[in-house]
Amino acid sequence: MDPILLVDDDLELCQMLAEYLHLEGFTVEQVHDGQSALNRAADNSYAVIILDVMMPGLNGFDTLKALRQLQGAERTTPVLMMSARGEEVDRIVGLEIGADDYLPKPCSPRELLARIRAIIRRVELEQQSHRSPQQNKLQLGELTLDSHNQSAQLCGHSLELTQTEFRILHCLLSAAYQLVTKEALTRLALNRSLGPFDRSIDMHLSNLRKKLNQIAADAIQIQTVRGSGYRLLEGKADSSHPDA
Repeated sequence: MDPILLVDDDLELCQMLAEYLHLEGFTVEQVHDGQSALNRAADNSYAVIILDVMMPGLNGFDTLKALRQLQGAERTTPVLMMSARGEEVDRIVGLEIGADDYLPKPCSPRELLARIRAIIRRVELEQQSHRSPQQNKLQLGELTLDSHNQSAQLCGHSLELTQTEFRILHCLLSAAYQLVTKEALTRLALNRSLGPFDRSIDMHLSNLRKKLNQIAADAIQIQTVRGSGYRLLEGKADSSHPDA
């Protein structure tokens, strides 16, 4: 789960947003003043910091400036600022001093979630662009994935995958031999939470298995662990583990 630091002196709003984001697969820590945010950021890594502007004592702008000085250029945590003050000048100031996004209050939790995911995707793409070609590649046996050009090969043959199939395979290959829960795979590959009767992942996995087996049925196994999730293994598929 991606960790988020939520900084706002509105305790009721913090609790509501924290519960919503937790249901969407994030872990959320809450603090309610700027100095506490700086203390947490100094000792922990976060995927995103959500920072309110209007706080007593150290306001959001001052907290952001101190955070950027504290972290320096080597470790810059993305910051999404929120404020009931929606004036253009506040948005400009926030962005100019180092905010990654600015969202006026009141906002819907769904819009906040979309902004957070957009920031995380942008950071991941930036990190990929700075990797060497070799760092962009994942391999298990005869299966190779290149995240830079979104290509996959099995036993020297190209795998023609949809974007969703590629993301699923990338998630499983990144955690090769380890269990990936259905909830986590849905969030990472489909960018949404798992519904109670949601079988989208099962259908994508079924198609992915067929494409792998068409090239080499003995090379790679996507194993279903009933009631838990999936794991990617090297070797012949086990018929005792059906698609769902």
